[in-house]
Amino acid sequence: MTDLRGLRLGVLAPITWPAPPSGYGPWEQIAFNIADGMRQRGLDVTLFATRNSQFAGKLKSVVPVGLAEDPALNGEVFSALHIAKFFEAASDFDLLHNNFDWKPLTYALSSTASPLLTTIHGFSTPQILAAYYAAAERSFYCSISNADRDPGLNYLATTYNGINANEFTFRESAGDYLLFLGRFHVEKGPHLAIEIAKRSGARLKIAAIHQDEEYFKTQIEPHIDGDRVQFLGPVHGKARDDLLGGALALVAMTTRPERFGLTIVEAMACGTPVLGADMGSIPEIIVDGITGFLCKSVEEAVARVPELRHLDRRACRRRVEEQFTVEHMVDRYADAYAKALVQHSPPAPTAEQLEARAHDWWDRPMAFTDIPPKPKTPFKDLI
Repeated sequence: MTDLRGLRLGVLAPITWPAPPSGYGPWEQIAFNIADGMRQRGLDVTLFATRNSQFAGKLKSVVPVGLAEDPALNGEVFSALHIAKFFEAASDFDLLHNNFDWKPLTYALSSTASPLLTTIHGFSTPQILAAYYAAAERSFYCSISNADRDPGLNYLATTYNGINANEFTFRESAGDYLLFLGRFHVEKGPHLAIEIAKRSGARLKIAAIHQDEEYFKTQIEPHIDGDRVQFLGPVHGKARDDLLGGALALVAMTTRPERFGLTIVEAMACGTPVLGADMGSIPEIIVDGITGFLCKSVEEAVARVPELRHLDRRACRRRVEEQFTVEHMVDRYADAYAKALVQHSPPAPTAEQLEARAHDWWDRPMAFTDIPPKPKTPFKDLI
């Protein structure tokens, strides 16, 4: 285990929600887990987050609450101010850790004295890759799964997201309902969870936040009857823990390759197995036939439902304890920090990486359901 005691670390969190969030907010949760985990290991950590965040170390803020908590706040303005405050203090730190996606990379194009590490939590649109490419010789990159890597980038490490397993209650006995937990968007597949439940004869409970209202109204809401398909709204705290632990299985049949899948780990921490899509990062998390089932289709998932009760729920918990705790995540980041401090700057891209960048991202074989229109300008000319 790498010892970095005394290292001055600045961690940039997103500001949609506080860190940690009371409910949904996976990026904020991970940024908090990193900062707090490093603080507990003796690093001098400053977390840049919302003012209502709960962090035992140093906290710096420009916005009083999460942007999603107050619609009157201008997200574009406060995001820019938040990032600017982070880089303004760059000389105060030995290392900077960005968990705020691509926007800070536009600042990183100007060199700072301290090494910068960026966790890539996911490429939400093709053109965002241009920012990652442009800053590739300024920022080190960590992926959150081996599957979620772009061939045009150099990665310092894969650092799986980690949770505090003690915050999730293990339950020996399986429940009698399937569960969807997340947000209403076609890429997360709640419509597939409904179809699987109906075809298997299982009840389905849905705990989710709204994102795509048209999708919700046309593909989800007509199926909610309060009995076989129940919508519980967002679920927080103990209610979330009880919901996860009381399920027969979590359904994670995404239509787009999952970058990591934090809810999958949270479910397994409660002993609840997962029906997951056999793509993206999910095969790195689920051990097929042990902690859930990897499914290539709705039909395959339906066929697996009767087998869920026979899985060992202790194996699900054990999988989390062995791979996906905060302690394991902090170990991986500590090793990555040590490498970044030695190298100081990322290496120049290889010929293979430059070749990958020259090919249009739109033409790569990814299962996106909402690809934006392809620009007239070739992608390589955008960077």
